Amino acid sequence: MRAITVNKPATLDKLAVTDMAAPTPGAGEILVQWRASSLNYHDYLVAVGGIRVEDGRIPLSDGAGDVIAIGEGVTQWQVGDKVMSAFFPNWVEGKVNKAKTAALLGDTVNGCAAEQTCLPENSVTAMPDGYSYAEAATLPCAALTAWRALIVEGNLQAGDTVLVEGTGGMSVFALQIAKAAGAYVYATTSSDDKIDQLKKLGADTVINYKTDPKWGPTINKLSGGGVDHVLDIGGSATLANSIDAARVGGHISLIGILGGFTAELMLPKMFGKQLRMTGLSVGSVEMQNAMVKAINTSGLRPVIDRSFSLEELGAAFSYQETGKHFGKIVIEY
Repeated sequence: MRAITVNKPATLDKLAVTDMAAPTPGAGEILVQWRASSLNYHDYLVAVGGIRVEDGRIPLSDGAGDVIAIGEGVTQWQVGDKVMSAFFPNWVEGKVNKAKTAALLGDTVNGCAAEQTCLPENSVTAMPDGYSYAEAATLPCAALTAWRALIVEGNLQAGDTVLVEGTGGMSVFALQIAKAAGAYVYATTSSDDKIDQLKKLGADTVINYKTDPKWGPTINKLSGGGVDHVLDIGGSATLANSIDAARVGGHISLIGILGGFTAELMLPKMFGKQLRMTGLSVGSVEMQNAMVKAINTSGLRPVIDRSFSLEELGAAFSYQETGKHFGKIVIEY
């Protein structure tokens, strides 16, 4: 089978397709033929060596495909079922802990940049009804992160106010989920060209953070005292404005590190606003199943910016580097 591996020193130009032996499912396992994947910032860091992985690791956390064989004792799936990967294959349900998140596709264990993978039968979920493989492959990391931030941790209610930052996959999903739940959404972007795209997806107020570097206080004022939910993606680049934008008693989800691995906090603002801040990384299989049910009801469809072949994975990451994409970048096999 075809696969791509990350070899030290990790660089994008070394992401070449190689031939590997096809795996065979053991007891309780299924063999999945991947048809599509999608790129996340975590995948990019693995590919360029920003996150160190075992030499020869197969990257990419997201995948959608077909069950083509089942091992002894498998009861949840049959050959021909369409499934999606889970970012943490061992976090099936319940509260998070170290053991449940030790395995991470494309990082601590092999990911989906291969034609076939063996996985435990409870480490995948069904694809949403009517979704293409490419559409389904956008969900396991970005969409589930947005779902957990707003629905699971944030307890989003109709009429709440939400701030999403930028136009990457997670932020676009957060906008769509928030609008489906009846929220008022503020969005930021660095490009005037993307303002119309955000509004077409339902964003109520959009601010260009390049022309308004103090967009946090601006949103606080426009919202009449701050928003209920903030999904912070930039760390040091965005957190100060995120805190300013939040209302007293609001919730900030710490999700991204686009501005670096560290950030400074104005503690008096945190105390004074009595903010709840949650650091989170994707979610469980149980959460993913709940999200799929909601998608089947709401009809939400992902926004795909561009598709590449498996052989073009390096070029896909180079495109991701530009930040020009709106929504998700996918890989189709």
